Amino acid sequence: MDLKFTSARKYVSISVPSKSQTMSPHIKSVDDVIVLGINLSKFNKPAQFFICVSGVFMFYLIYGYLQELIFSVEGFKPFGWYLTLVQFGFYSVFGLIELQLIQDKRRRIPGKTYMIIAFLTVGTMGLSNTSLGYLNYPTQVIFKCCKLIPVMVGGVFIQGKRYNIADVSAALCMSLGLIWFTLADSTVAPNFNLTGVILISLALCADAVIGNVQEKAMKLHNGSNSEMVLYSYSIGFLYILFGLTCTSGLSPAVAFCSQHPIQTYGYAFLFSLTGYFGISFVLALIKIFGALLAVTVTTGRKAMTIVLSFLFFAKPFTFQYVWSGLLVVLGIFLNVYSKNMDKIKLPSLYGIWKKNVEERKTRTLSQTV
Repeated sequence: MDLKFTSARKYVSISVPSKSQTMSPHIKSVDDVIVLGINLSKFNKPAQFFICVSGVFMFYLIYGYLQELIFSVEGFKPFGWYLTLVQFGFYSVFGLIELQLIQDKRRRIPGKTYMIIAFLTVGTMGLSNTSLGYLNYPTQVIFKCCKLIPVMVGGVFIQGKRYNIADVSAALCMSLGLIWFTLADSTVAPNFNLTGVILISLALCADAVIGNVQEKAMKLHNGSNSEMVLYSYSIGFLYILFGLTCTSGLSPAVAFCSQHPIQTYGYAFLFSLTGYFGISFVLALIKIFGALLAVTVTTGRKAMTIVLSFLFFAKPFTFQYVWSGLLVVLGIFLNVYSKNMDKIKLPSLYGIWKKNVEERKTRTLSQTV
């Protein structure tokens, strides 16, 4: 871009490079979507979709497998908070590395906001990890699919919101599915504990709040994903470290993990790495194709995670898991439909009835002729 100034006439001449001209390699297009060093903007839409979906499924399925594998180590179940501490430590390092690779390294979001976000993040991931000491992994995943319920309850009581019949039906399906799944789990699981249900429910409440706070902070202050990860997880790391030190929960966890370094620290590193990569592909999927398709893909991933959990880890099974899980999936679909009614056109009952009547009339005429 060339700027020309003259004293005789007061004008500014601006020449913009044509599409044929090559831009500086240090300047990236605003439309570029780069994930793990791969510039997805160079591919066509089907290839972008395939890459994003493959990344989501591959990394998150490994993530779920490793999470359950860590808790299957005999004696590790009481140390869910320590696993969260290690996970936060790895996420902080990954965020720092990623932040060094971008040009703008300034912190844009205020520290007070990060302290709130870090507290909510600790509640979400810490309580979720700890709940696995009391629940089957599929039960935890089913609960995590139902974030809509605390969001709606908070919207009604805090903001006075009103919801349409699709949202209410979605919450009702999810609630019934959760109750049915939990009852089935309490019947067939010998180690079922109501404490796990309380922990994962509290994690859901924190998760319902954190998304709104993060989105508002990033839009208001124009913060980057890498900045958000670095500061929220590093501050959260200090929160958990302080809590474990005060409750004397740090020493037993360190002693146990030092006896099983590969099964704890080794798996935790891969667990954190796959989780970090997985969220990168989810964000790319949202940016390119929108939230509707992203929710559909992640829901399918969670369903696959539950199936693999039953295949790879021995646990009691009942068909009540299937029916209650389908009820939750129906609730998720209704939730997505309520947010995208203008894009998703479902046939009405009257339309279906009218179509059947017309088909019968056509069939009768053809038989008469």
